[in-house]
Amino acid sequence: MPDQIDTRRRRLLGTTVAGIGLLELGLSGLARASETTTPRNAAAPLRPEAFTDLRHVETPTLSIAYAETGPANGPVVILLHGWPYDIYSYAEVAPMLAAQGYRVIVPYLRGYGATRFLSADTPRNGQQAALARDVIELMDALKIQRAILGGFDWGGRTVNIVAALWPERVKAMVSVSGYLIGSQEANRAPLPPKAELAWWYQFYFATERGQAGYDANRHDFNKLIWHTASPQWQFDDATYDRSAQAFGNPDHVAIVIHNYRWRLGLAQGEAQYDALEARLAKAPPIAVPTITLEGDANGAPHPDPSAYAKKFTGRYAHRNIGGGTGHNLPQEAPRAFADAIIDVARF
Repeated sequence: MPDQIDTRRRRLLGTTVAGIGLLELGLSGLARASETTTPRNAAAPLRPEAFTDLRHVETPTLSIAYAETGPANGPVVILLHGWPYDIYSYAEVAPMLAAQGYRVIVPYLRGYGATRFLSADTPRNGQQAALARDVIELMDALKIQRAILGGFDWGGRTVNIVAALWPERVKAMVSVSGYLIGSQEANRAPLPPKAELAWWYQFYFATERGQAGYDANRHDFNKLIWHTASPQWQFDDATYDRSAQAFGNPDHVAIVIHNYRWRLGLAQGEAQYDALEARLAKAPPIAVPTITLEGDANGAPHPDPSAYAKKFTGRYAHRNIGGGTGHNLPQEAPRAFADAIIDVARF
């Protein structure tokens, strides 16, 4: 979701470097200048068959529901959504990539859509390391050794973590709003009042009233987030309602509430992820080839690209996407997102 608080907190703590020109980055000292791109919306089916005929695979923890399209022997692209969104954020991106020969896999995250926990006893844990481990276990279950990863919001943070901790599994990456890896320690630092105001829902979720309110009003609540995070995106009710079905997952509220409470240190994670979180708390660099994207009308809190540029130590480029593009960039500017995947695969 509007999911960039961790980067901002690190900036306040002095762990990110602002004002770094993107021309300083690149493989072997070579740089790629940032690019300004406008959305190029090509016609594509809004309901490709792959998105209505879901597949399922079991991991040690989950039965993951996912859409798949493209040739089975093509280079694999895994695309991850965020909160409060779902796999339909990629309904136009996926067929564009499939047409270029990619095998595209778009899973529902834990707590969304038809993805289910295998055991009632498993903690409904939304911490960042758990979501990243889900991706590795999905790849293992599907016998995928390496993939190109793309994501935004929760999905952007997740692909960052997989690329940082398991770089041997990642061929390349596209991340909306850049570097999103955080820690509970970094999140202890307060933000300026205006920035805290943008995170009103996080404080709401920290209360029992907030949990009950989200449970009772998740349809209207998340529609409000869509409007505020993408103020210039003129989506219709049918588009929103199609995605809103994913919020009916029986574990959805528990996962969302735990995710935001965990960030603030108000909820415990699982001990099995402690070692991973310790590594993530050091804000590890990402060496895999990367393109980061940012919309010109992103209404969610997000860092300036210069604040995270040096976190990407491999070949790297940043693109600003114009045309009133908001937080749900893959759905609002699908051609630009698909082009970034295709281009980063050639790095």
